[in-house]
Amino acid sequence: MEQIEIILPRFERGCHLITNLIEQYLPALPQTGLLNLFIQHTSCGITINENADPTVRHDLEQALNRIIPEDTTYYTHTLEGKDDMPAHIKNSLIGCSLTIPIRHGRLALGTWQGIYLCEFRNAGGHRHIIATIYI
Repeated sequence: MEQIEIILPRFERGCHLITNLIEQYLPALPQTGLLNLFIQHTSCGITINENADPTVRHDLEQALNRIIPEDTTYYTHTLEGKDDMPAHIKNSLIGCSLTIPIRHGRLALGTWQGIYLCEFRNAGGHRHIIATIYI
C-alpha cells in the first residue's frame, strides 16, 4: 500500500475534469490493484462521469443547483454564506471518495469516464485528496 496527498489548485464553482491532474501526482502504478481517492472536505465532492463533452459538467451542476437551491428559508447552518449548507448536502449526494481499479498499470476508467471535482462553494480554496494505492 502506498499513500500520497494531492493538493488541488483552486477551482471556481462547478464540475471540473481532473483525471489528468490526479494522474500527474500518482507514482508508477502496479499492474493490478485499486486506487482510493478521498477528498478531505465537506463542501465539494468527487465523482466519475462523462469525460468528452463539457456540457455534461455544466448540466450536472445546473441539476444539482435546481435540486438543492441556495435561497431557502429552512437552512439553519448559514454562518459561512448562502452556498454553505447547500454545499454540504451536495457533498452527501455526490460523495467524498472513489475507488478505481488499476489494470495493466493504468487506471481502468472506461472510454468515456473521467474524474470530476465538483466544487460547490463560490470560494472553495485549495482541496486536499488522499490517494491510497492498494496492491
